[in-house]
Formats: sequence, C-alpha cells, structure tokens
Amino acid sequence: MVTKKRILFIANEMSPYLELTEFSEIVNKLAIKANDNGFEVRCIMPRFGVINERRHRLHEVVRLSGINVSIDNDDYPLQIKVASLPNARLQVYFLDNEDMFKRKFIFQDEHEKWFEDNWLRTIFFCKGALETVKKFGWPPDIIHCSGWMTGLIPFYLKSAYKKEPVFSNSKIIYTIGQNTFKEKLAADFLKRAVIHASIKEKDMEAFKENNNTALFRGGAAHADAISFGDEQVNPALIEEFGKVRGKKVIPYNADSELTEYLQLYTDLANK
Repeated sequence: MVTKKRILFIANEMSPYLELTEFSEIVNKLAIKANDNGFEVRCIMPRFGVINERRHRLHEVVRLSGINVSIDNDDYPLQIKVASLPNARLQVYFLDNEDMFKRKFIFQDEHEKWFEDNWLRTIFFCKGALETVKKFGWPPDIIHCSGWMTGLIPFYLKSAYKKEPVFSNSKIIYTIGQNTFKEKLAADFLKRAVIHASIKEKDMEAFKENNNTALFRGGAAHADAISFGDEQVNPALIEEFGKVRGKKVIPYNADSELTEYLQLYTDLANK
C-alpha cells in the first residue's frame, strides 16, 4: 500500500474563515485540489476573534490541549480548535489564545491603530503552529506557508526545529504576497524572536527591518521553494526572489489552474 504524501498549509488567512487578500481563496483551492489529488492535507491558521465559531462549527481539540508556548521567558497557553473545510474532507486547525486572538479586530483596533503586540502574536503563531504539529505526531512532507505572519516558520524549521524528527523530511514552500501594513513590529523583535539557544540574532539578518517586507524576505530566504501570490508584490522582492539558484519559483498567474503547485508538491515530496 502506497502511503499518501502529507501537505501542511500554514496561513494567516484562508477562505471562508478569513479573507484579507486574494490568496485566502487560493489557499482554500490548493488545499482542496491537493486533497483531491491523493495528498493527505491539514491546515493551520490563527483563530482571530472575527471568525465565527458557531457558523464555521469550530470545536476544541481536547487531546491537543495543554501546550504552553514559551516566548521571551513567558509562557502562553495554546488552545487548539478544529473545523472541517466546507465541501472537502480535510481539517483546519485554529490556534487560539485568550489574550492574543479573542479581540474583535485583526491587526488594528477600531481606530485603525496597529496593535502593539502584533510582534508577540506573530511569534506565538509561528512557534505554536510547529508545536502543534509535534503534538500531532504527523510528519508533513510539504509545509506551505503563506501570509506575513508565517514568515518566521521557514527560519525556525531550519534552526530551532531542525533536529525534530517530525520535520526531518519536510520541504518548505513560502508564498510572498502583497504588503498589507506599513508599521514596524517591536524594535527588539529579533531579540524576542530568538526562541532557542541555537539561534543568534545575526542569523536573522533577513528580518532586520521588522516590517512586512522583512517578514516576506525572511520566509522566502529560508524556504526550499518560493511562489508569488499576488500581482501587487513589493518590486524589491520580485527582483530578489524572482529567480533563485537552486530553488523552484512559481510566478504569479491570475489565470492559473494551480497545476504548477501540484507539480511542485509532488517534486519536493519525492526528493
């Protein structure tokens, strides 16, 4: 019996739960298409307060409870909820924390003021997603990250988590999207993003600008393959990552049937 290859999608938005950019629908289509083409698929995203739990039938996964995510010498409890993606036989896991995600706004408050703890929410989500996969005991062959909030994940997988058996065969795809905010994360973001003794701030050079572009840059720099998920991408990132030696790059194509992604998943999973 042939074992199915496994794909994990980690995204900060996914249709129909949260639709901030065009790529939220593409994540949905990719997950369903991969599932229909013989891959075993799971998805992880934040449980922002704007996501209606009753409408989308979220429920807590008790067997995965009890995870604490340690950041900057503080522990934050992680609650995990799950829902079945409509019209598909696959599960979406939502990472929640009372203080970080229960608010009824996403990245800015009702006055469009940037949440000062977005740096913490980003690190929490990235580390929490990887800790959740460890708890699953579900080794993914492919991890496809999209959205600026996932920017640290490729770096963490190549550093703090590189010796974790569950990720030993994982290949990482990172999608660069459009910039959606102009603010910077905390001035000491890099220092606080050091989640393991093996990491040094100098290793995080790609993230040093602490902004939207820097998170995309860092994610792409440490991924095994790159795609462009929007027409309106920072030109500097297109110049930097449009062609990268040794990495497959999928350019943006508004009319794509997404077959190039399926081929990439297959190629990487069989390496």
